[in-house]
Amino acid sequence: MSRSTARIAVLIPCHNEAVTIAKVVGDFRAALPQATIHVFDNNSRDATTAVATDAGAVVRHVSLQGKGNVVRRMFADVEADVYLLVDGDDTYDAASAPALVERLCREQLDMVVGVRAARNAAAYRPGHAFGNRLLTGFLSRLFGRTCNDILSGYRAFSRRFVKSFPVFSRGFEIETELTVHALEMSMPVGEVETAYKERPAGSTSKLKTYRDGARILLTILRLYSIERPLQFYGGIAATLAVAAIVLVVPIFRTYLETGLVPRFPTAILATGMMILAALSFFAGLILATVTRGRQEGKALSYLQQLPPPPDREHDSIR
Repeated sequence: MSRSTARIAVLIPCHNEAVTIAKVVGDFRAALPQATIHVFDNNSRDATTAVATDAGAVVRHVSLQGKGNVVRRMFADVEADVYLLVDGDDTYDAASAPALVERLCREQLDMVVGVRAARNAAAYRPGHAFGNRLLTGFLSRLFGRTCNDILSGYRAFSRRFVKSFPVFSRGFEIETELTVHALEMSMPVGEVETAYKERPAGSTSKLKTYRDGARILLTILRLYSIERPLQFYGGIAATLAVAAIVLVVPIFRTYLETGLVPRFPTAILATGMMILAALSFFAGLILATVTRGRQEGKALSYLQQLPPPPDREHDSIR
């Protein structure tokens, strides 16, 4: 499948982006003239809907608040071969869109992430950059595959990815869920560096640094417990078991020497912790079986979508 023959849908989630949406729609129409531009408005209180309509976008409304809820509706309602997801705040470089789509089609990938390269300090505040590196490194360590920008809102997807992705997130943690879905399904994924700029004057960010950062961190832990339950609950079990052994060794030594148990409450605590460790371990075993069945269901949903046809254009070049 080549970029020239693919049905491309540009998906733009919006909430109060009247200042920027017309430029975003225009820039992506110029970058991908064959694409259909979809703007999904999420209860905007300004003129976002009217401005997007005047700019020529296909506008729809999502009443459930939150970016994750908007992406869920986008993926369910829009039919295409290639999906390009981008924020409506005019911070991402539309000129990079052909490169993302081209690589997705040429290499038959399921996701291509636009890795942000800030043009100046105002575009990517140090706190946000540090938080992104911290969360990206943490997720990569947990799931065992290197990622460079898990929080990027600029991504290209195959139809297979979109139609097999069960969206559960409601807010800005959706990008984390997108990344974990690709990692756990062992999908072919690529990255393309793209310029990242500051919001224009009059436009305000909806991202709350500490609140949303905490929610993203909790999402990573939640997804790890869901996708890797044996490792997650096994780790808890090992921690409890080691703590119980540390507590009980002095008591056991005293018992061997004197035949007495002088710290009875500590012995009870250690016993309880060991019981909890056993329960946690077996919970991990049971949930691992459940997770395997759920992963098989997602894999079947993925395989039900037709694969993209070979890219004859590039085959002939090679």
